[in-house]
Amino acid sequence: MTTLANKTCQGLGCDKPAKLQCPTCIKLGIEGSFFCDQACFKKNWPLHKMVHDNVQNGGTSGGPAGTYNPFPAYYYSGAIRPTYPLGPRRTVPDHIKRPDYAETGIPTSEQAVRSSTKIEVLNAEEIEIIRHVARMGREVLDAGARAIKVGVTTDEIDAVVHQACIDRNAYPSPLNYYEFPKSHCTSVNEVICHGIPDKRPLQDGDIVNIDISIYLNGFHSDMNKTYFVGNVDEKSRKLVNTTRECLDLAIKLVKPGALYRDLGTVIEKHAKSRGFSVVKTYCGHGINRLFHATPNVPHYAKNKAIGVMKPGHVFTIEPMINEGTYQDDTWPDNWTSVTRDGKRSAQFEHMLLVTDGGCEVLSRRLETSP
Repeated sequence: MTTLANKTCQGLGCDKPAKLQCPTCIKLGIEGSFFCDQACFKKNWPLHKMVHDNVQNGGTSGGPAGTYNPFPAYYYSGAIRPTYPLGPRRTVPDHIKRPDYAETGIPTSEQAVRSSTKIEVLNAEEIEIIRHVARMGREVLDAGARAIKVGVTTDEIDAVVHQACIDRNAYPSPLNYYEFPKSHCTSVNEVICHGIPDKRPLQDGDIVNIDISIYLNGFHSDMNKTYFVGNVDEKSRKLVNTTRECLDLAIKLVKPGALYRDLGTVIEKHAKSRGFSVVKTYCGHGINRLFHATPNVPHYAKNKAIGVMKPGHVFTIEPMINEGTYQDDTWPDNWTSVTRDGKRSAQFEHMLLVTDGGCEVLSRRLETSP
């Protein structure tokens, strides 16, 4: 019988220590299914029962046997479905320094300066620290990328990413940020961003974005890249390549005196020239001791972003480019953002440091990068 030691409740929105395991799951040989108490078990029963039904019916939810779609009544714009149950929340050793939201889920330090338009200027010592944190983040991203192959689940990639963070004494920044349940984001096909790693295996022809953020020595780093899985069609390849080009063109504008609002103009112009659209809901951001800080960096033209670039500014540019409409929807998990028409989306993200003569790409490829 599975021990309950160090297990976490799998009820939606609950991460209390587990004190019981579903008896039907034990009988059916289903792994996991831990809950904190009978009240939580009963509350989650309508969704949890789908696990039993799916196993007994051979996996009729469209995912692997033993999995289920937690939102069966929701209208999905494309073919991707959430594949639950999610694995338990991964643990971080006590010796690793945590951001303020690690236990509560609320980034109080960010909320305290939400209305501020002041952009942090890092000094030489702080720049050296964040430069190191960005390199460690790149190593974690590369570790996740090496795990990508047909048949691997995004939760298995999350396990690789989580361990890579721990190996570097870093906290995975997404973990419990506004209660996000995993250590990084995996966004497949029509998922624009904030996809939750789950038990769906990657399929031949998928595109998948891996979004990595780590917290180390008091600073965050943040970066992502879209990868091909197996044999990808030409239209998807064009989408991914165009997205990378949009980021590269925007980076060329980064220098002291440049306006943050101008980055979106070059991104949208290039995307539209290739027949694609730019997501407007999400933007780049400042990053330092805070995961998300001033300035906001929109990726579309005619935006109203405030701010002039100065040496010592550190921020991200992370355009999300869609095959079809720019409009997005969010799944009932309150995280997963998808294209409204179900067509594919791609994203690339770099961290930039404004220097006296231009900029430094802190999240640049390493010699060992795949």
